[in-house]
Amino acid sequence: MKKIFIFLVMAFIFTACGDDCYNAPQTIAFEFVDADGENLVTNGTLAPFSISDENQIGVQLTKTSDDRIILENVGAYNGTKNYTFYSNLKVFDFSIQSSEFKGGCDGYQINKLTFKGVGIDVTDEKGYYKIVLE
Repeated sequence: MKKIFIFLVMAFIFTACGDDCYNAPQTIAFEFVDADGENLVTNGTLAPFSISDENQIGVQLTKTSDDRIILENVGAYNGTKNYTFYSNLKVFDFSIQSSEFKGGCDGYQINKLTFKGVGIDVTDEKGYYKIVLE
């Protein structure tokens, strides 16, 4: 009986200690600039601002040391979700299309980011999106 109990405990330990693995979606960061390339967060022109999803739930935003804005916890779903950016300068819509990560880990990947605003110039820089607000 003691051997069976030890065997069951050991079997539970080895099956429960598998590597838990999760791939979070890549980071989405925005840099808001004017037509001259000046950062609107740095100079205080773009304040206040916020982003909400299609259910009017606010997206957590984090400002980086170089005054770019990181969108927290977006892209962890299958499908497309719509968002709205609100500010004193401009209101525009964008959507994020995500899917499950196909690999050894669970998780999600962002497949496509689409901006729907009129008169918005967006360039995909390396690691962030530069958005010109005029």
